Amino acid sequence: MRLLPLAPGRLRRGSPRHLPSCSPALLLLVLGGCLGVFGVAAGTRRPNVVLLLTDDQDEVLGGMTPLKKTKALIGEMGMTFSSAYVPSALCCPSRASILTGKYPHNHHVVNNTLEGNCSSKSWQKIQEPNTFPAILRSMCGYQTFFAGKYLNEYGAPDAGGLEHVPLGWSYWYALEKNSKYYNYTLSINGKARKHGENYSVDYLTDVLANVSLDFLDYKSNFEPFFMMIATPAPHSPWTAAPQYQKAFQNVFAPRNKNFNIHGTNKHWLIRQAKTPMTNSSIQFLDNAFRKRWQTLLSVDDLVEKLVKRLEFTGELNNTYIFYTSDNGYHTGQFSLPIDKRQLYEFDIKVPLLVRGPGIKPNQTSKMLVANIDLGPTILDIAGYDLNKTQMDGMSLLPILRGASNLTWRSDVLVEYQGEGRNVTDPTCPSLSPGVSQCFPDCVCEDAYNNTYACVRTMSALWNLQYCEFDDQEVFVEVYNLTADPDQITNIAKTIDPELLGKMNYRLMMLQSCSGPTCRTPGVFDPGFDPRLMFSNRGSVRTRRFSKHLL
Repeated sequence: MRLLPLAPGRLRRGSPRHLPSCSPALLLLVLGGCLGVFGVAAGTRRPNVVLLLTDDQDEVLGGMTPLKKTKALIGEMGMTFSSAYVPSALCCPSRASILTGKYPHNHHVVNNTLEGNCSSKSWQKIQEPNTFPAILRSMCGYQTFFAGKYLNEYGAPDAGGLEHVPLGWSYWYALEKNSKYYNYTLSINGKARKHGENYSVDYLTDVLANVSLDFLDYKSNFEPFFMMIATPAPHSPWTAAPQYQKAFQNVFAPRNKNFNIHGTNKHWLIRQAKTPMTNSSIQFLDNAFRKRWQTLLSVDDLVEKLVKRLEFTGELNNTYIFYTSDNGYHTGQFSLPIDKRQLYEFDIKVPLLVRGPGIKPNQTSKMLVANIDLGPTILDIAGYDLNKTQMDGMSLLPILRGASNLTWRSDVLVEYQGEGRNVTDPTCPSLSPGVSQCFPDCVCEDAYNNTYACVRTMSALWNLQYCEFDDQEVFVEVYNLTADPDQITNIAKTIDPELLGKMNYRLMMLQSCSGPTCRTPGVFDPGFDPRLMFSNRGSVRTRRFSKHLL
């Protein structure tokens, strides 16, 4: 099937049509803000970029294990980041952070609902015009292609329906709402197309692979391109392709040190989980773990097909390929059966693999990075002046190119606002009000006051996490991940008070940051100015949580 770009009548103001190769003056005019280090020298073209985004793929519990082709074709041919984090362990806020390069308190998407600003009218009006794909298209002359899951409420009637095509996309092939594998509807440049349950024509991961290959066949050869391919896998309902449904029969969820134990000295939502888990819950999570891996085998096929087609068309050596996930996942940790949304490593740490021009093969970076860095990195690759954006993230390009003596951050912010209403669930009357995402044994994965903010710190001396909850307890959790990588022991009451104060201060700084101030040296950076500790920051506490900003 041949994909056509958006019809001329649907081109947005400030968005270029395909530029003719015979008009260098026009090309230079449009690319004035995107010359950068690459320029537009005769006979050259700025690099292409592909962003592959999976849904709920963990890094801590072996989520990359099934992806042998992906690791060989991207990781071994480039760089793997061992300390990559998301600023919110939930699909819609995390995806909004990727697109905007901003922390949730700045893009204001706080959960997966329209009320939480997920693909809402407000999001469309305020944030979509400033996403990095919109800049790539309007300012840098890139062809932009999207296929897959966008935001969880995309296509909702109250938010413009499937007719809404976000600013910045030349080709739009987006899933209505949340991840599915069969029986879904796609918006193809604003027109709905329904799919059924015939594997050969409807299995979504394969459909995304095929339409992506079509784009590479039919795109213009005169402009660079950006592709974002967002697969449903390994999100529920975990429907594997027929040929993979018997894979990993002897695989079980990892029985690591925090599996099926009580979350002692943790937030009340973790403490309420029943320990030990019932046999039925363990059987359920083991089956989910296995099926998640099965769905990823089709993603591995997609990556292989894409890389081979780029090589066949002669584009591979001029293309950066990023592979990552929107958040992690847990299966039995602290007796929580399955979900994300929590502050622990298994939910906030994700895979990040990158290959491309100038990146040496078989590299591993321990630098602390976050998905807010993807937008600035891709704009940097395109040669755009990052000072013209309001993004909170940093460009990874110097790291990718092996820069020495690089000054880098020592901390990132993680923030989440719980979902749920302040009422008691009649099926779980013994629990506090506002719980949601509950399993049959009244083990609930979220609540309206599961609202927290953390600073995740990595420096030469410290590997720490400091978190505060916005609840009646004003609960605090602190972990030394050097001594306790499974985050079993909360050291909030035993840690050096001076160190606790520094972490608290940095959290307040990050919760009120915007743009450049999100990149200032933290208290564990060599460039930190201790005089800032004594400045008047009384207004910070009033902006602790994003509900005050909506």
